[in-house]
Amino acid sequence: MITDLENQIIAILQTIFDRFGWFGLAGMMAFENATSITPSEVILGMAGWMLLAAHGAPPAMIFVGGLYAALGSAVGASATYWLARLGGRPMINRVARWFRLDPRYITRAEEQFHRWGPGLVLFGRVVPGVRTLVTIPAGLARMPFLQYFTYTLVGAYVWCTLLIGLGYAVGHEWPLISAWVKQFAPWLLASFVALGGLAWITRQWIQRQLRPALVPVEADDEGE
Repeated sequence: MITDLENQIIAILQTIFDRFGWFGLAGMMAFENATSITPSEVILGMAGWMLLAAHGAPPAMIFVGGLYAALGSAVGASATYWLARLGGRPMINRVARWFRLDPRYITRAEEQFHRWGPGLVLFGRVVPGVRTLVTIPAGLARMPFLQYFTYTLVGAYVWCTLLIGLGYAVGHEWPLISAWVKQFAPWLLASFVALGGLAWITRQWIQRQLRPALVPVEADDEGE
């Protein structure tokens, strides 16, 4: 049975989507990525239902909607990136107190970023609980903005397209989307760790293969 709160959420999203369409979705995703207040699972799932399924749109429009949502996500995440890059850790600590965010989560995100590098931004965008936090260490580490924006856009596109597609498929049963995301989040995290480990092993193997070529060849004294 739908509660009053769920009715209010549906009414607000319906108003925004009716008035602004895909631009409304992009704006909401920008706000979500900049503040981490609104749940993206609900926003994207409802968009798949209200903007596509309810209007009889073809499934191909899922990929168009994913692009709008990803652009909004990248813009919103960029605001947090520049806040961290220009304000440093003192500013991040201050903002964390405003939003009651445990500083330990930020510290862990920094440790993971230093361990896995910029690839964390790309793969972390599809891992719940990580996707919005990776912005902060990227800014603190002064990751090149163009690289950061590109990785964020690609990762966000995968995430947004997936959830819009789920919303399109399940329609008004949008709470199922949140349940599915929570159920499969450990698998997504495990996949991310496996890919990161594979990348590290590959890099180490390449370095070992190139190392003999970098050793200077000593002169052969036997023929002298």
